[in-house]
Amino acid sequence: MIAELRKSPLFNHMTDEDIRNCLKCSQSKVISYEKDEVIFLQQDKPKKLFILIEGSVVVCSDSISGKRNIITTISKTGEVFGEVFLFLDERGYENYAIAADRAEVLEMPKEFLYHNCSNNCGYHTLLISNMLSILAQKAYHLNQKLQIMSSSTLRQKISKLLLQNVDKGGNVILKMKREELADFLNVARPSLSRELMKMQEDGLVKIERNKIKIIDFDEIQNNL
Repeated sequence: MIAELRKSPLFNHMTDEDIRNCLKCSQSKVISYEKDEVIFLQQDKPKKLFILIEGSVVVCSDSISGKRNIITTISKTGEVFGEVFLFLDERGYENYAIAADRAEVLEMPKEFLYHNCSNNCGYHTLLISNMLSILAQKAYHLNQKLQIMSSSTLRQKISKLLLQNVDKGGNVILKMKREELADFLNVARPSLSRELMKMQEDGLVKIERNKIKIIDFDEIQNNL
């Protein structure tokens, strides 16, 4: 498990021994979840920080009509989730998390993240510093989603999403399934599929399963 946790930004710049000490001192535990099993519910009081070891997790909210809106998908080993509400005093979650596939999650008690232990361990100080960096990154990514959701048309939403995630080769690897992407953009899946097909027909993109290659960068940017 230590090899997996080395990939987490929470344990940046730590040795294997540092990580082991963190887990022992915090009394963290690895919990297994089956597909669709709930990890936390809306209004639950945050008591733990969650770190994905294996599998994938979706964080969602439901509209009044019951439509699920995917806020984010956690699929990268070592990725942290549930951290924002952990630091909002006496406030319950405004969303819920479920296992999208069978998942293993490291759960660290919140108390360990608030202050150094009596021994003033260097690895504990580093862990708290890493946590602050994670929160800053979270704020940045939420701002990116806000930019997408403020778009007036679906094509604008898709264009912004593509430009935010494109690599140097002009490719965007989709981490979400089509239905999850539709939920993320808050549109119906058929509408998303039709618009992607139109963008391909217009020569803007080329779609290959979970990869979208941008063909016409200028026109994609003109859609913003």
